[in-house]
Amino acid sequence: MIRQEDLGLLLEELMTLPAETEWVEFKEAKNTFNFDDIGKYFSALSNEANLKDKSCGWFIFGVQDRPKQVVGTRFRKNRADLDSLKAEIAFHITERITFMEIYELQLPEGRVVMMQIPAAPQGIPLAWKGHYYGRTAESIGALNLQEIEQIRSQTRDYDWSAQICPGAGMEDLDPEAIARARIEFKNKKPHLGKDIDTWDDTTFLNKIRLTIKGQITRTAIILLGKEETEQFISPAVARITWVLKDEQGLEKDYQHFGPPFLLNTEEVYNKIRNLNYRYLPDNSLFPTEIKQYEPYLIRETLHNCIAHQDYELGGRINVVERPDELLFTNLGNFLPGSVENVIATDAPPEKYRNPFLANAMVNLNMIDIIGSGIRKMFNLQRQRYFPLPDYDLGEPNRVKVRILGKIINENYTRLLINHPDLDFKTVMDLDKVQKGLAIPDTDVKKLRSQGLIEGRKPNYFVSAKIAAVTDNKSGYIKNLAFDDDYYKDLIISYLKKYKTASRKDIDDLLRDKLSDALEPKQKTNKIRNLIFAMSHRDKAIVNKGNKRKPIWVINENNPIK
Repeated sequence: MIRQEDLGLLLEELMTLPAETEWVEFKEAKNTFNFDDIGKYFSALSNEANLKDKSCGWFIFGVQDRPKQVVGTRFRKNRADLDSLKAEIAFHITERITFMEIYELQLPEGRVVMMQIPAAPQGIPLAWKGHYYGRTAESIGALNLQEIEQIRSQTRDYDWSAQICPGAGMEDLDPEAIARARIEFKNKKPHLGKDIDTWDDTTFLNKIRLTIKGQITRTAIILLGKEETEQFISPAVARITWVLKDEQGLEKDYQHFGPPFLLNTEEVYNKIRNLNYRYLPDNSLFPTEIKQYEPYLIRETLHNCIAHQDYELGGRINVVERPDELLFTNLGNFLPGSVENVIATDAPPEKYRNPFLANAMVNLNMIDIIGSGIRKMFNLQRQRYFPLPDYDLGEPNRVKVRILGKIINENYTRLLINHPDLDFKTVMDLDKVQKGLAIPDTDVKKLRSQGLIEGRKPNYFVSAKIAAVTDNKSGYIKNLAFDDDYYKDLIISYLKKYKTASRKDIDDLLRDKLSDALEPKQKTNKIRNLIFAMSHRDKAIVNKGNKRKPIWVINENNPIK
């Protein structure tokens, strides 16, 4: 934050820069300025600041460009309107980045608005509405391919987790965490057990790649640092927050955990209430009793959050516990792109966000470098006949993983029991069906061809073939739509008995008899279509009322036999 008394000096300094300075732009903007153009300049000035190795760029209103002199601006004179520009710009900019600050400077010549724009992050060119902008001298235009690649290549050799922490020493590491690290490394490399006992702490930490030539890295602080050492990685944050919520989503308890993560992830795990869960998997008289959550599943998900967290975003890892589910969130985009890609390839990821940290966690037996962790998580849930983990990647720079600790559809569970040979992709698609999630039309076609699902988009359900195997014929019949003639006969029977029927009468007659796979709006449309067919095509009923308030009766000139 720049002090108000320093803004005037800064403005004078910027006004003396050469006209072709790409990371500074002056505009008169006497009354207003086009919003879309502000976004383009934001993208251009941010990218140029990155390329010129500047911490920020400046977009300044109220200054005439040639010659440079203050003329004043009335742009968004209300401070609240000026501040709202931050959110408005963030909505269309890559990674939702916005102004560092927007300053107002009151001078005798008039008001000046100074917008401080952050340099594009290392490796990430910023786009406005999907387009990258840059500047050549004083002209704004598309950022050229060479400059885009120049920015993107910046992170190829940069690993945040491998950087040295100035001022940190061995005394800042937790002795208990170091002792635990020795145990875990012995478990990982049992053939080195005798050698490990002869290494002093400095040698040991160099060998397992937590330190570099005895210097303390950010990885060492995160995994082994004492609680108060988080300051060494500031403004980054190494924090895990556990939150307990009730059925209504109200917070009942919480606790924060900092370094050393090697020890404190176990403390987080111990906070989670892993209760016994009983269910009848196949109509047996004897229930199966298991824990709500497989311990490996909790640890693997939490350790993945630590390994893949984007610490530079300054946020926490969250573990939210509800009665029947766990929700894990960490910051940073999901580098493989989709969970389907991870499951399909079943191979180590091509890129880690924090390679040094990930490698250290492998040496400490916290994660598996061969890349099968997520597939193993899915397999464990499948073997327990539970819903598969949900990966929500819809929010920018955040990954959410939900693990359910209960069965949500007995048909799905019995399907897995009776069809253990189903391929993994099919199981994933059926899991989405039971959760009411959308699946591609090509996958729908495949499931239909196998006789696994029926219903109308988007309301799919277990097919008759599977229902027969799982003893769920009654549930299937409830979801299966009857032939239209069945409903027409019900209407005619009603009219024969009561002589007339309003639209509400017909709605009340049919609504609870229509397929449960139909949503309320779809049921309404279905009934409307039936009435239209009976009155216009079949000529079976006629309206004795009006269009707004119809009164339906049997058409005596063309009765249904």
